[in-house]
Amino acid sequence: MTDNKIRVIITNNQKAVKIPTGLRMLIRRCCHAVLQLEEFTEPAEISVTFTDNENIRKLNAQYRGIDSETDVLSFPMGENGQYDTNLETGAKILGDVVISMEKAVEQAEAFGHSLQREVGYLTAHSVLHLLGYDHMEALEKVRMREKEELVMERLGLPASSSYIVSE
Repeated sequence: MTDNKIRVIITNNQKAVKIPTGLRMLIRRCCHAVLQLEEFTEPAEISVTFTDNENIRKLNAQYRGIDSETDVLSFPMGENGQYDTNLETGAKILGDVVISMEKAVEQAEAFGHSLQREVGYLTAHSVLHLLGYDHMEALEKVRMREKEELVMERLGLPASSSYIVSE
């Protein structure tokens, strides 16, 4: 798959956390790695937005009915492998990823790994959601975690041993 087929639109809508140099490139690499892993060969478009805890809490309440902050939200634009197409570019519009940079910093510190690793992981997790993956059942959770860790390995962002799944 050629890289020019995947467009990742990144927007920073927060001032709480300074975006480190190279983080946008990491997010693009992460999106590419997930799509390669999933053998998604069509042109694709993904939107990634950085926000803060207050705004992600509002989105979580509005769209999921959960009035608390979270680390990442996924807004898939497709269903059962069917996606809207950007008429100008022909790209499949996979959807939107919203990352709380404040939460990412908190979690990176809690898990003892870098902010890059945390944002990469959240991106991989969210892009898998855009492709239709879920983690409501134990087996789905295991399958999704395996894919996330495979992407992290491919990007050279190894897991920290203290990573714990909590729901």
